[in-house]
Amino acid sequence: MRSFDYTRAANVDDAIAARAQTNTVFLAGGTTLLDLMKLDVMRPARVVDIHKLALTQIDVLDDGRVRVGAMVSNTDLARHEVIRTRYPVLSQALLSGASTQLRNKATTAGNVMQRVRCGYFRDGVSACNKREPGSGCAAIAGNNRNVHAVLGGSDQCIAAHPSDMCVAMAAIGATVHVQGPNGARDIDFVDFHLLPGDTPWKEHALNDGEMITHVTLDAPLPHSRSAYLKLRDRASYQFALASSAVIVVLDGHTIRDARIALGGVGTKPWRAQHAETLLKGQPATLATFQQAAAAAMQGARSYGQNGFKIMLGQQAIVRNLSTLVA
Repeated sequence: MRSFDYTRAANVDDAIAARAQTNTVFLAGGTTLLDLMKLDVMRPARVVDIHKLALTQIDVLDDGRVRVGAMVSNTDLARHEVIRTRYPVLSQALLSGASTQLRNKATTAGNVMQRVRCGYFRDGVSACNKREPGSGCAAIAGNNRNVHAVLGGSDQCIAAHPSDMCVAMAAIGATVHVQGPNGARDIDFVDFHLLPGDTPWKEHALNDGEMITHVTLDAPLPHSRSAYLKLRDRASYQFALASSAVIVVLDGHTIRDARIALGGVGTKPWRAQHAETLLKGQPATLATFQQAAAAAMQGARSYGQNGFKIMLGQQAIVRNLSTLVA
């Protein structure tokens, strides 16, 4: 057992001050952090408990956007009336993830920050550039069927981002509000998660000592319909092999606007903007959906066992669009 210091923050400023110490991490719901500490993958010297901070509100702003506190639980967010009615894609994504018990504990900011589920990262001994920079990536030539990406990977890392919630937020559009030693700043959600490139251990755009305080969702597209489709080996407690968050606005039988994001296939929540452009102004037909889906997976690369995800990602889009416009 590894010892560590523990402190409970009374407010955001207190948390940021405590986080300034070397090798210190925040503890919110703990559904990822505690697992990784038990596996000896993360070895913090200090843990700052922030789960009592007053960041649990969901507020509708005057411009139609919705501001979600960092400590709002996944369950409370999914069940909130405004989220269920204005952002069904987000509610569905949240309820498709993990289990009831975990959703009750997991937080909005913790979900945004969750670590990858690659077995080579979590076993503590295999080559993993994310865990031990410069050691290699065992997944590229290893068992990479389930939780490894075909989009956004590099020679250094191909671990897929595991979140369902983040895929929905990528489609909706959002802003991540952070606070740190140098004050507050905002980060566009599509820029928050980083591609692995040559530095796979850098997973997000937070600077040292910063913490997420809120996530603000863009106002919903007027007259839109949306849904989250998750394809997986089993229906219960399983990460996506491929998923799609789709928002569409119809003008009769013509697609006026669309938003598409993918999960399970990318090293970050994958916004398919080229596919969105192809859909706009086109008839809502199977041929249109298939063309957009192919564009969304453009540049995808198979690493052997996960090659089926290239087609599965396309199917996740086509099926979701077909259901939404039916």
